[in-house]
Amino acid sequence: MKSAAPLTEPRRPYRQTARAAAAEATAERILDAFTTRLEAGWFDEVRLEDVAQDAGVTVQTVIRRFGGKEGLLQASYERLGRIINSFRETVPGDAAGCIRTVIADYEARGDLVMRNLAQEDRYPAVRRMADLGRAAHRTWIAAVFAPWLERLEAEPARRTLDALVVATDVYVWKLVRRDMGRPVAELAALMERLVAAALGLSALPRPETNDGQD
Repeated sequence: MKSAAPLTEPRRPYRQTARAAAAEATAERILDAFTTRLEAGWFDEVRLEDVAQDAGVTVQTVIRRFGGKEGLLQASYERLGRIINSFRETVPGDAAGCIRTVIADYEARGDLVMRNLAQEDRYPAVRRMADLGRAAHRTWIAAVFAPWLERLEAEPARRTLDALVVATDVYVWKLVRRDMGRPVAELAALMERLVAAALGLSALPRPETNDGQD
C-alpha cells in the first residue's frame, strides 16, 4: 500500500506574488528617479542612462518596462494623477476645505507641475499630459462646487465654473507663493476672496461643526 504524499503548501502562487511585488517596486524606483530628474531639469535633458543608474537598474529594464521617455512621462503623470485624486477628496460644498486642499497639493507638487507646464509647447507628450491635468482639475472643481453650479442655467454655470477654475489654478499659487513670496495664509485668504466673488458671495460659508452642545 502506497503511503500518501505529504501535503505541502503550493509555492508557485507565492513566487508569482513575490515576483510581481518586486517588479512593481522596481517600476516605482524608476518612476521616482525619472520624477526627480524632471523636477531638476528639462524633459530633453533627462537621459534614460541617468534614470536607470539612479534607480539601480539597466537601461534595457527601463525600456522593457516603460518603452522610453514618453512612456515614462505618461506613467509618471498617471501616478501623479492617482496621488492627486486621492489627496483631493473633498466633500461637495466644502469651499474652504477645497482651498486648503488645493494649496496643500500645490505646496507639495506645484513646482513640478509648473516646470512641466513650461515645456508643454515644446513637447506634444508633455502637452497631452498637461491637458489631462487641466481637465481633471476642472472636473474636481465642478464636483466640489456642484451645490452652487446646479442652481444655475447652463451658460451662467459654465462662466462660474471658469472663474472657480481660475481662482484655484496653480498659476495663482505660483504668482503669490513663488513670485511674490507671500505666506500660505495670504494665498488662502486671496483664494477665498476670489472663490467667494465667483460664487457671488461676500464670504465663503463655513461647515457647521458640532461643539458637543445639543
